[in-house]
Amino acid sequence: MNRTVLISGGGVAGLALAYWLQREGFTATVIERSPELRSGGQAVDIRGVALDVVKAMGLHDAVHARRTRLRGMSILDAQGNEVERTEERTFSAGRLDSDDIEIFRDDLCGLLLNQAGEGVEYIYGDSITAIEQNENAVTASFRGQPDRRFDFVIGADGVYSNVRKLVFGSDEPFVMPLGVGMALFSTPNMIDLQSWQLAHREEEIGCVIYPSFDQTQLRVGAGFGVEPGQISRNDVAAQKAAVEAACKGLGGFFPQLLEAMRETPQFYWGELAQIHMPGWSQGRVALVGDAGYCASPFSGQGTSLALVGALVLAKTLAQNPEDHALAFATYERRMRPFVKLNQGLVDMQRRGHVPDDQLTAAKNGISLVDLL
Repeated sequence: MNRTVLISGGGVAGLALAYWLQREGFTATVIERSPELRSGGQAVDIRGVALDVVKAMGLHDAVHARRTRLRGMSILDAQGNEVERTEERTFSAGRLDSDDIEIFRDDLCGLLLNQAGEGVEYIYGDSITAIEQNENAVTASFRGQPDRRFDFVIGADGVYSNVRKLVFGSDEPFVMPLGVGMALFSTPNMIDLQSWQLAHREEEIGCVIYPSFDQTQLRVGAGFGVEPGQISRNDVAAQKAAVEAACKGLGGFFPQLLEAMRETPQFYWGELAQIHMPGWSQGRVALVGDAGYCASPFSGQGTSLALVGALVLAKTLAQNPEDHALAFATYERRMRPFVKLNQGLVDMQRRGHVPDDQLTAAKNGISLVDLL
């Protein structure tokens, strides 16, 4: 029996899920509102059991070859002067002597896309506008094409998931804001930064800067306090203006970065939040990754949660071909303790890095032996 699955979201969770589903005999369709695979974005981490997942996908060597290769980081004052340096860890990657891998999000997504092969259907530049389901199927309506029926629909579409909103209702009960807005953008490498990270943090603003894999660009993250809904998620001009206002007291090379930010098309904005839900499925619709259980970038574990969640969801669906309710319940039962550990890494009062023993416990907090 050919079972069909529509996956909303062409990021890490969606692409990994598509890979595992087609391997288990499903026909997977990925729909992504962006016109193409997104470029730019931050470095992400693959840690602990998630490394076992990429090994099982045959991707470990390719992922390792595209790692960021940062050698350390400098802490800067507000004028861009170094006040401290370390070759032991960076803010984005953690300890540099671990087996964990830091890789740029777009590089990882490209590898996942290629690994899934031609058996997955991709629809770019479109989105789901309505979802209706009964005991036997789900009908999805789209912005740009006719309705289609699927056996299942999976939301892998991020913190402000479209699927979650259509099926589970308003975001308000599930989105727990952390009181921080974060901008991620790319600029030319005008300061010739080579395999090194720069960071600045004070009460009002935190910045992290590091070069792209080929060292030709800078990837910049800037975070600062915001009230929920203070800045529209659809108003890029207002987002960039907010970043400039938050960074107005910074000197040195920082003003150059802001000037380049005004023109870059590779700009992403989000209010950081965690997602807490009493259940991740309803009927034939389920959620994976940030859409169901975002831990926020402050955890450093969002990508690992997405990779592990995609594996567990696909495998439990395959193991229960006649009982999707049992499959979704099994997926949730296995994932919830792991999610709880990783969401618990976030402490908005902590000034330093996550304690190493706590991170070690969280990144290895689920057994996948029977699934790999």
